[in-house]
Amino acid sequence: MANLQIAQDPAADELLSTDAFALLTGMLLDQQFPMERAFAGPAKIRDRFGTMDPAAIAAAEPEAFADLCATPPAIHRYGRSMAGRVQALAQVVVDDYDGSAERIWTEAASGADLFARVRALPGFGDQKAKIFTALVAKQLGIRPPGWTKVVGDYGKVGYRSVADVIDPESLQKVREFKKAAKAAAKQG
Repeated sequence: MANLQIAQDPAADELLSTDAFALLTGMLLDQQFPMERAFAGPAKIRDRFGTMDPAAIAAAEPEAFADLCATPPAIHRYGRSMAGRVQALAQVVVDDYDGSAERIWTEAASGADLFARVRALPGFGDQKAKIFTALVAKQLGIRPPGWTKVVGDYGKVGYRSVADVIDPESLQKVREFKKAAKAAAKQG
């Protein structure tokens, strides 16, 4: 995988760069929470739980897993709720991809197939699936045929989403883009 710099923390970014399920989990956590803190969540899980193995996470006792995810500093502002989502995601990776999260993108036949695979994951709506598809293409270099048609604006050059974050400066540019888009939406 690539040398990602999404969490802006060397240990967390190393995990995102070497563990496909950690990267997928970071994307799951990226909602209603600062991007870099969301993508640091998998490192917190690994440090507290001992692994990011999807089978182990799926099999974990839900209350105990929720406790470790909600312990300050929590993996998310809704740590207990997100713990359940992480376990549901882990179960799908175990059931549908034999515990190998990277198969979601490495075995995709097309951009539409990759989008459909990601969209089918628990906690991934259309927008999140488009962003993750763009992240896989831009950051990991995996570009199935037709991926740009699937991701729309997220596939363009610029600073629109986590798919465009490669360093602190690009993170700031993504924040500025999101702030401007939010202001424009408020104005109608």
